[in-house]
Amino acid sequence: MSFSFKLEKVSGKARAGELITPHGKIKTPIFMPVGTRGTVKAILPRDLEEDIKAQIILGNTYHLYLRPGHELISKAGGLHEFIGWKKPILTDSGGFQVMSLSGLRKITPEGVRFQSHIDGSYHLFTPEKVIEIQNAIGADIIMSFDECPPFPATKKYVAESLKTTLDWAKRGKEVHKNEKQALFGIVQGGIYEDLRQESAEQLMRLDFPGYSIGGLAVGEEKPDMLRITSFLNDILPIDKPRYLMGVGTPEDLLNNIENGVDMFDCVMPTRNARKGSVFTRNGRMVIKSARFKEDFRPLDEECDCYTCRNFSRAYLRHLFSVDEFIAMTLASIHSLHFYLELVTRAREAILEDRYEKFKVSTLLRLNQEGELI
Repeated sequence: MSFSFKLEKVSGKARAGELITPHGKIKTPIFMPVGTRGTVKAILPRDLEEDIKAQIILGNTYHLYLRPGHELISKAGGLHEFIGWKKPILTDSGGFQVMSLSGLRKITPEGVRFQSHIDGSYHLFTPEKVIEIQNAIGADIIMSFDECPPFPATKKYVAESLKTTLDWAKRGKEVHKNEKQALFGIVQGGIYEDLRQESAEQLMRLDFPGYSIGGLAVGEEKPDMLRITSFLNDILPIDKPRYLMGVGTPEDLLNNIENGVDMFDCVMPTRNARKGSVFTRNGRMVIKSARFKEDFRPLDEECDCYTCRNFSRAYLRHLFSVDEFIAMTLASIHSLHFYLELVTRAREAILEDRYEKFKVSTLLRLNQEGELI
């Protein structure tokens, strides 16, 4: 089979599994570094594979459509060949990015007409067009086109939006014919449990090979996010992967793994790292701070990433203070390594049926000193 998922172990609600794709296996739970325009910012593919040990990366359909264009990517042999990445790739649908355009887009039952944020040119995304684009890009896992409601939004608006998303999911599935790509449905419904249940049940009738949870981490309170993911854990099929889109902090990953989520992505580790804020086992560290000027310890004394094996906090602070590009690379390598190691340790705890203890002890360390500034 081109795509399959095997659930290996459950500890509480936390799950360990294995995804099989045409470009390799993925051990879950997993964090996917974000390569929006065909590259994870400031990171070489070699570092992603050899040091960070990324198993899968994410590309952005909206941005790749605008530049360089899906036709060019297809001529290159697909995104894997174009960017020199041999492992699995997931592409989102562009729904969130189109929603973020605000006054530059108009939603209709047909699709979304929008203006490019680059040059103001007009474009139309329909569910059929989005599948066509993703088929050309050639990722292993692709997403249905959805409307991601803003937050806050009235229940009436979210309900109408959900009708549109469900119709688009059906239309997209009807035209998707590439058996080498797994098309996931996206569960929407805001913070309303009845709408989330309706969304999940309608998508399950369409029998997608996996299900994404969208419309969270868009401004709602963290308890609402966790309430919804816990609620959906009892509805979504146990034998298919669950992907929580755009989440989040290390705490978010741990708490949502506990709620049965298998897959995550977020720009946070790399975006923060490029600004000099990195993650460690004892919380966040703003390495630009003057307190690190003569601190010759690694960023995290328990980390074995390339950055921590070779460079000190003082050196990283120096690089940021003189605006050297390599500062962003070294900080990003560490933060992505931290994220991938975190989900690897979570997987080990699930397989050994001790996830709850692992989560509690890890969160205590992450928060014991608060933010390191």
